[in-house]
Amino acid sequence: MRKRLLGVAVVMAALAGTVHAADKKVTIGVSIPAADHGWTSGVVFHAERVAKLLMAEHPGLNVIVKTSPDAASQANAVQDLETQGIDALVILPSDPDPLVNAIKEVKDKGKFVTLVDRAPSNNDNSVRDLYVAGNNPALGQTAGEYIKANTPDAQVVIIRGLPIPIDQQRQDGFDKGIAGSNVKVLDRQYGNWNRDDAFKVMQDYLTKFPKIDVVWCQDDDMAVGVLQAIEQAKRTDIKYVIAGAGSKDMIKKVMDGDKLIPVDVLYPPAMVGTAMALTAANFYDQVPVRGNYILDATLVTKDNAKDFYFPDSPF
Repeated sequence: MRKRLLGVAVVMAALAGTVHAADKKVTIGVSIPAADHGWTSGVVFHAERVAKLLMAEHPGLNVIVKTSPDAASQANAVQDLETQGIDALVILPSDPDPLVNAIKEVKDKGKFVTLVDRAPSNNDNSVRDLYVAGNNPALGQTAGEYIKANTPDAQVVIIRGLPIPIDQQRQDGFDKGIAGSNVKVLDRQYGNWNRDDAFKVMQDYLTKFPKIDVVWCQDDDMAVGVLQAIEQAKRTDIKYVIAGAGSKDMIKKVMDGDKLIPVDVLYPPAMVGTAMALTAANFYDQVPVRGNYILDATLVTKDNAKDFYFPDSPF
């Protein structure tokens, strides 16, 4: 009887500990850019979605999500979150360098800081405890390897993003992916991660080149403009377009077996949710989460597309 009572006491103590952990009061501030284009609208959607899920899971958790249209506004938002007594900051900077001081102020006060997607140009790791990001070189390499495997003699046109480091990382990855094949790159022009600009670039390509096998554009928004240009020109020589990010429209095309969009490469706006969940785990699950967490550039195919489809997302 004494052993049985002791066992019951141990179980009750463990349950009490679990309840206490769940009720632990923690406030996480989330600072993200306002939805100024497709990908960031997805970031806002997933931040708000995951905030609700985490607060339902942990009754003592409060998650405050703030959006900002520019770096100056975001610096003010970070300061405002700090005055609300946050225990942790999850931030996807609109532009990391102008925000370093605001982030460092929070970190210097002993708060847990998670940086998402965009790091300072000097890669100063002292401003964060955790870094969560997509894999830019792999985004390009995954696309290149798909083309190499499926159309090894393809004539390819490329629509790049902006002339910034992550664009070059993606481009370098693509070149690595097609290495050793007969894939020929006809031209590379910037589409500024904008569907209208990509439409114009694609129109130029269609006028300039009588035969194009494959289009690689780094971004699903640009792919919308590319598809419009192809449709307008009534070109039938193009075998497929491969883009990236994981927008619901492109994922749906993959799911439906669209001939021109057979695959997509993931660079998910939902990474902000990954960052939030890992930050919460630091407080509630007592597991090590500090360091770098780089997501795979998953190739989305008809077989796995349903796992990445969020029909309610704006992106």
